Amino acid sequence: MSEIKRVGVGARMSEAVCYNGIAWLAGQVGEGDTVAEQMADCLAQVDRILASVGSDKTRILSAQIWLADMATFAEMNSVWDKWVPQGHTPARATGEARLAAPKYKVEVIVTAAL
Repeated sequence: MSEIKRVGVGARMSEAVCYNGIAWLAGQVGEGDTVAEQMADCLAQVDRILASVGSDKTRILSAQIWLADMATFAEMNSVWDKWVPQGHTPARATGEARLAAPKYKVEVIVTAAL
């Protein structure tokens, strides 16, 4: 049986949980005034966490992106499209949701292979 590895364990959640060659990352929110700034920060955090578990963005299997306002879809995609490696684009879904605090405009949730 494979061991469950938890990374960045906190009282409420872990930054990532790895099991059987898969890493599930907690939702990442970012700092900044615009969706583009927050998205860039989210993706930098995804890069950092993936590196900490021995993976990278070329191994992302799926991504969920939640926007506080779907009107910012193009702005978010302008950052995503520069970041995501062509030929390694994951399955992805984007939706609109009320996020954890009013200051958050975007949240990114990633599952990746190790």
